[in-house]
Amino acid sequence: MDTYKKSVAIELRTTIDDNGQMEYNTIKQSGDFYKKNHLDVLTYEEKMEDNSTIKNLITIQTDRVSIKRSGNVTMNQKFRKNHTTENVFQHPHGNIHMETYTNSISYQSMNENDQGKLTISYTVKLNGQEERKHELVLTYTEEGA
Repeated sequence: MDTYKKSVAIELRTTIDDNGQMEYNTIKQSGDFYKKNHLDVLTYEEKMEDNSTIKNLITIQTDRVSIKRSGNVTMNQKFRKNHTTENVFQHPHGNIHMETYTNSISYQSMNENDQGKLTISYTVKLNGQEERKHELVLTYTEEGA
């Protein structure tokens, strides 16, 4: 089975719509892209303001995506189209229960010297509060390409 690894430049943009109150975040990091059979994996580390490091592991399959974070913050958020998933977001100030409903997942894997793109549209309820609309757009390109 073919497996390969490439160094990639990752850009993760999130948009949160809280009843018309918009919030935008962009993270740019270097990371690694792995491909094995029908599974694509992206890994990267985030340096936080307090100098701690959070490791991110994003696993992409045809009909599901998993985002696992570990370090000062831990989370294992799963996305399955037309399904609700639950997880606990743990950080130094306490735990937050998350309910995620995935509306859509669109994914184009990186081909030779191409760009990979993942788009997820979903809603999240934190600790049972009113849901907020989220959109996640992740793009990655081979570094130095």
